[in-house]
Amino acid sequence: MTLTPSEHRILIVDDDAANIHFLERLLAYGGYTDINSANSGASALAYAIGNGPDLILLDLHMPEMDGFQVLEALRTSAGPGLYVPILIYTADITFDARKRALELGASDFLTKPADAQEILLRMRNFLVIRDLHLNLSAQKENLESLVRDRTRELEQSQFEVVERLAMAGEKRDDDTGAHTRRVGLMSAAICEAMGYPSQTVELMKSSARLHDLGKIGISDTILLKPGRLTQEEFREMQLHCAAGAKILSNGRTPLLQMAERIARSHHERFDGTGYPDGLAGADIPIEARIVAVADVFDALTHARPYKPAWEFDTAIEEIKKGSGSQFDPDAVAAFLKVVASGYSLDLADDL
Repeated sequence: MTLTPSEHRILIVDDDAANIHFLERLLAYGGYTDINSANSGASALAYAIGNGPDLILLDLHMPEMDGFQVLEALRTSAGPGLYVPILIYTADITFDARKRALELGASDFLTKPADAQEILLRMRNFLVIRDLHLNLSAQKENLESLVRDRTRELEQSQFEVVERLAMAGEKRDDDTGAHTRRVGLMSAAICEAMGYPSQTVELMKSSARLHDLGKIGISDTILLKPGRLTQEEFREMQLHCAAGAKILSNGRTPLLQMAERIARSHHERFDGTGYPDGLAGADIPIEARIVAVADVFDALTHARPYKPAWEFDTAIEEIKKGSGSQFDPDAVAAFLKVVASGYSLDLADDL
């Protein structure tokens, strides 16, 4: 949309009152009504920053703060992508003055005394460009807003699918799906305590819920067995890590990629004696090291077919004992910060 002259805000900058008066009369004749003037570089700069003119007519040679300094200051203060045409209106026709002004961001030159029609035509042309720029910026912002909205919708859909997958994986030995939710919340809290950014924390909260997805392929006789597993049964139970990772493999999103790493490696031990790959230390993905702590803590503090729930403090001591052997010491330290901050089983069950 192209604005009419009366809708444009013009700033005249000149220390000569006669020049200002001439330009004001000329612009009024051309249909401009929002005409503003400044007789010094400092006052011009203050007005331009505070009021956002659509076009500036700027003299170069003024006392104290000249036009070159105004140009440099405007260039520094202008927002990214902001286009404000600046027409130099000066008696200085030297090559050096033109070169320096153009380098500092001037749009064009008008030489005093300039033809009245030429001034109005030059202004009109640059204001058309200004309007086009504003229209494009508005369209860009609208498109970016639509993209952001669509991205949020897709992310929400993805999180809903993840939640349902997690519940499917947990349904056979936890009808409520509470275990996966608690592990996700605790993993996210540990992740945050370790200083990871909020985006990573949110990914952790969702992807950790899929850590036991591979259990959907484990026999009920093993999964729900009330007693200790035999060696053969335990070996079959161990297969859920690779099975879950296979289900989640080749994911294109950060969430599914993180979930795959967690599903495969959350039973690895920091000392290298875990499964399925016998990874140790930093070779274990950090997400899996975090979930390992959250998963064991939740398993200890809640009843399972083969054991009663442990006391809260007893479970914490067990996690401490495993630091450096079963668990990453940094993840344990972050876990201790979380439980010391007021985390409780009642709170976790309510979330």
